[in-house]
Amino acid sequence: MEKQKAAIDQKARTLVRRELWGGLVFLVIQTAGFMRLTFWELTWDVMEPVCFYLTSIYFMASYAFFLRTSKEPSFQGFYLSRFTAKQKQLLKLHNFDLKRYSELQKACCPHSSSPEQITSFDQAGKVF
Repeated sequence: MEKQKAAIDQKARTLVRRELWGGLVFLVIQTAGFMRLTFWELTWDVMEPVCFYLTSIYFMASYAFFLRTSKEPSFQGFYLSRFTAKQKQLLKLHNFDLKRYSELQKACCPHSSSPEQITSFDQAGKVF
């Protein structure tokens, strides 16, 4: 069960990393598009309100994330939230009995942390 859980966690990490890279690509394309609109197609007088409202929408989305998850609206908080969601999804998909895994882990290693809770990550996003 330990190997299967490790494989599921690695797959969840990979899926979340892809989501985060996709978000970065989206932001780069959006910024390039706004630069194009600001300096070649339109003017700053037109684009300023657009940028203001878009920034306001991003702020509201961050605040909604905080209200929904009670986690800090930071990159690490978002990563942890997405990792947990993907992990649960993959555990269900592979019919992995997390309750049984927890019981076995407590029986073998009574002083270890709960496998259901990921407490901290290093810079590469790996649990330690």
